[in-house]
Amino acid sequence: MTFLAKILTEKAKEVAELKTKTIEQRNHSPVPTFKSRVKGAAHMNIIAEIKRSSPSKGAIHMSVDPVTQAKQYEQSGAAAISVLTDEPFFNGSMDDLRAVREAVAIPILCKDFIIDPVQIDYAKAAGANIILLIIAALSKEQFTELYNYATSHNLEVLCEVHNEEELERALKVDPEIIGINNRNLKTFEVNLETTDKLAKLITKQETILISESGMKTNEDVLRAADAGANVVLVGETLMRSDNVDETFKQLQIPLPVRGVN
Repeated sequence: MTFLAKILTEKAKEVAELKTKTIEQRNHSPVPTFKSRVKGAAHMNIIAEIKRSSPSKGAIHMSVDPVTQAKQYEQSGAAAISVLTDEPFFNGSMDDLRAVREAVAIPILCKDFIIDPVQIDYAKAAGANIILLIIAALSKEQFTELYNYATSHNLEVLCEVHNEEELERALKVDPEIIGINNRNLKTFEVNLETTDKLAKLITKQETILISESGMKTNEDVLRAADAGANVVLVGETLMRSDNVDETFKQLQIPLPVRGVN
């Protein structure tokens, strides 16, 4: 089985369990939309991720305090914070998201493998503002259903793709946010050429284009910007950094003016 297949098998069990529970509803203070924070920015926007571990890298920062890390991200200028909520494979939890929501006033992305509306309900109740939908993990019908469900509940949706076929499917819903994952979720190999190749196929200027995975250096971010990305999602690099603020400064490069040669 591929990494993705193993994860989705576990998610199906998780969804069945979630449906037996009652969602604890909480009131959360409103925050600016991700779109409004990104629009018109002169520098590369960063979605900063809280990530204890991953199937490909193993332990990254198991002892991290999500609240302390999130506050540092906010102070350093993150456009949004991504919180991994998958427990079996990434050692995250919805409790992490709830704690971060109480600590920061910027948008939060629920980073998980969402296959059912009940997961969206739990994420919103915990304080998420943005939902990740991974095209590779969903059928055409599932993707459309979940996209419409999330947007009807006033959530922004990051549609994640990593090849041309997935991008074609994503474009059919005319999404405001597209994430190009440089990591192949079946093999977990990273190739920055993925952003170079797929970004050319996104012609709508207003689209928020995110390059995900493999963002380690200033040069990596420059490459993403040259391809057309105006956001990068950064996890491991920030989680391993000894100086988060300095790492942000290195990655927040000036953005080229789109549409001008």
